[in-house]
Amino acid sequence: MLIQQMGIAALIGTFMGLVPLGYGILYAVRPSERRLALMRPLSLAAIFAAIHAAALGVLNFFRGLGMSDTHTLSAANLIGLSESLVPIFFGFGCLMLAWICVAIGMSRRPS
Repeated sequence: MLIQQMGIAALIGTFMGLVPLGYGILYAVRPSERRLALMRPLSLAAIFAAIHAAALGVLNFFRGLGMSDTHTLSAANLIGLSESLVPIFFGFGCLMLAWICVAIGMSRRPS
């Protein structure tokens, strides 16, 4: 399974998107200025973590390709390259949901 093969940096980079999602849900339930103020830096951290984890995956892909005997793109190599994009997909999906929760929380706040 993909998760079992990921290193600590890739795991942190991938699951960092859950932090702003949690704060977005908290903001939807109980809106406060403090939670809203934390959303911007947490979102930036999640974006940078997703890009970092994806770049790490691409780096490992090229390293593995360079260490192979054939230096050609096989099906296994292409699957590895596609798996390196999982952190961006997951992180940005979490951010989308987090900001939807923020929008819900903003609609619930008194004017």
